[in-house]
Amino acid sequence: MQNIKILNKKEIKSILELIKNQWGASADMDYAFLKTDKGKIYVVNSDISKLELGKLRINSIGLYFAEIRDEGIRLSIEGSQIIGPKSKKSALELNDNEAKEWMRGNDLEMKGDFSGFLIIKHKEDFLGCGKYANGKILNYIGKARRVNSII
Repeated sequence: MQNIKILNKKEIKSILELIKNQWGASADMDYAFLKTDKGKIYVVNSDISKLELGKLRINSIGLYFAEIRDEGIRLSIEGSQIIGPKSKKSALELNDNEAKEWMRGNDLEMKGDFSGFLIIKHKEDFLGCGKYANGKILNYIGKARRVNSII
């Protein structure tokens, strides 16, 4: 069982500052933020504070939102759907073929002036977060969430 910590206002502010710096999104989020010992961030209803978590046996709680890494913050698919509509920079719009490859879990060959983690978008859909490195957008979609056949 992992340790889950409810973040205080100062810690939440630092996460929101990372989001603002990376994507230009000012996120007013009325959630409680939880962090695991592995750096994963979850969001839950702010009423969580009414529970005595120390007395409960919990494997996981809330919506997986992001992961804090040395090189920045990487949003989950759901995190990209929350932050994406508010983002003003570092979002990459894919065409139909690129979106199909992305949903299959493939990295994308991409030339451009990118750095760090990017929100991946196709039309009005936010598909997750990838990292630009060495001319590629690295895909972080888990195997269970990949789509093998897209019409």
